[in-house]
Amino acid sequence: MTFELRSFCCFLLVVVCLGWTAGCGGDRLPLGRVTGTVTLDGQPLERAEIVFQPEDGRPSYAKTDSQGSYELMFGADQPGAQIGRHRVMITTFDVITEDEENPLEIPERLPDRYHRNSELVEEVQSGRNVIDFDLRSD
Repeated sequence: MTFELRSFCCFLLVVVCLGWTAGCGGDRLPLGRVTGTVTLDGQPLERAEIVFQPEDGRPSYAKTDSQGSYELMFGADQPGAQIGRHRVMITTFDVITEDEENPLEIPERLPDRYHRNSELVEEVQSGRNVIDFDLRSD
């Protein structure tokens, strides 16, 4: 794994861990439910990881299913995302560690503009939000 890729994976891990631990207990923030579909060149994008990072606050995350569908989670048992503007990062890179001696790396299929240098910005409103992403590999 290259240093750059390893750094990005560490960044994603930190974002998710902070999201799980930040703000535990106390008052719940107002959230909007966010669902949608992610496609790549018109085809459903399976097993993509999605992070919605608000301008101020903790992120929400999701993983797409076989149809490219997702639902954001603000915490382990709390669906949604903070209301407001979010930078969105989508990645297909993954490391499967079922066999610790031989981890399987699934390479990134998306251009940097969707994850490392994400140009994606979305606004989450109160209530239900359907936010689809029609990504292009070129």
